[in-house]
Amino acid sequence: MNPQDLRYTEEHEWARADGNQVTVGITRYAQEALGDVVYVDLPATGTRVTKGQPFGEVESTKSVSDLYAPVTGTIVARNELLESQPELVNAEPYGEGWMVVIEADDVGELDQLLSAKRYMSLTEST
Repeated sequence: MNPQDLRYTEEHEWARADGNQVTVGITRYAQEALGDVVYVDLPATGTRVTKGQPFGEVESTKSVSDLYAPVTGTIVARNELLESQPELVNAEPYGEGWMVVIEADDVGELDQLLSAKRYMSLTEST
């Protein structure tokens, strides 16, 4: 079940807003499709990201997938734990497996993302 308080991208990222700060990760559906995550490539803090554009990569035993920014803004934190423990993405995709925090230029961009219900409909139809 997808957490109801999050917003979702069609590329399978989730976003949690706290004021203008948006924590981003990949969904349980995405990590299950990827298989065992072995490496996560995240940008340095201070990096500008653009909504809908790739900002990093997740590598698994099956493939490499781009990570897409759900909002435009600046990376203000990255999950350093993933460098030594990329398996956290599989174990806790909505918790310790988060990827980055973005200081959003316009947090209202989150309104354009999918609700948990709409995201579930998307994943059930694929």
